[in-house]
Amino acid sequence: MSSPAAVPPPVTEVIEVAGDWLPPRLAQVEERLAQVATGHGPELGSEAEATLAAGGKRLRPLLLLICAGEQGAESAIPAATAIELVHMATLVHDDVLDGAPVRRGHPTVFARSGRDAAVAVGDLLFSRAFAELAAAGGAESQVAELSAASVGLALGELAQRRDAYDLALDEDRYTRRCALKTAKLFESACRIGRLASGRPGIEDLGAFGREIGLAFQMLDDVLDVTGPFERTGKARGTDLLDGTVNLPLIVAIRRDPSLADLDLHGLDPAGAEAACDRIAATGALDEVRERARAAISSAKGSLDSPDFTDADRMVLGLIANALVERYS
Repeated sequence: MSSPAAVPPPVTEVIEVAGDWLPPRLAQVEERLAQVATGHGPELGSEAEATLAAGGKRLRPLLLLICAGEQGAESAIPAATAIELVHMATLVHDDVLDGAPVRRGHPTVFARSGRDAAVAVGDLLFSRAFAELAAAGGAESQVAELSAASVGLALGELAQRRDAYDLALDEDRYTRRCALKTAKLFESACRIGRLASGRPGIEDLGAFGREIGLAFQMLDDVLDVTGPFERTGKARGTDLLDGTVNLPLIVAIRRDPSLADLDLHGLDPAGAEAACDRIAATGALDEVRERARAAISSAKGSLDSPDFTDADRMVLGLIANALVERYS
């Protein structure tokens, strides 16, 4: 299991300036993530443990703890653990739906153990998330927030499946889908953290989380086009191979209408690489990066309220900036 010192930027950059209270809280979340994978039988438990040990940026629990603040962070550890469990559960289920062989450079549960095992592991992680909140006496408002986020994730996944291979997809539909499938959990992390703090500003922090979640997805779309595998842990053009029409492709079609004739159903890895080259040649990637920067700017604007201290703005702004620096 990753330790806070081992996790990648932007987490380590935030830890350096947030204060001495944050690393111990993140370490407690990591310890709890390791514990919840045990005691469920050798097959299910080992796969859940491997999924959690694969690590990640832990952005959602990091946001939750920072929004809770120094005084509320210790009591927010179960919620921070729960939100990461929900995130990991969705990744495992996504890999089943996509038939994905790798994630973060490692074989998926689906690839290692098959569909049934992967579905079971995802279900286990979801159930353990809500068990964490219940065992800690989680406030009804926190449970309601995480439940609403989970529903949003499911609706976003359904929207993505409905929109698969549709090259007529417009930007409004794309944004609505991403607001559910990606941004909703960022938003929920910020809101739950603030609920744990007992301080005002919940709606503004929710808006902050939503905007950085949208920026995160846009920049992840850019990485899908640019690659390489060593950086993304997946094949270049994986979205195209899955039939997922992302924002770079939507923008590229507007700039070069001939791309609307792409046969996504017939793409192989070499064809996906060639399509990525065509998308990049339109200049769409720079436009998407600029949109992500605009979302980051909007997120920071949400903090322009007396409900937030200069320290709040500095640390949250650092997370927002680091997203752009790391993914663009």
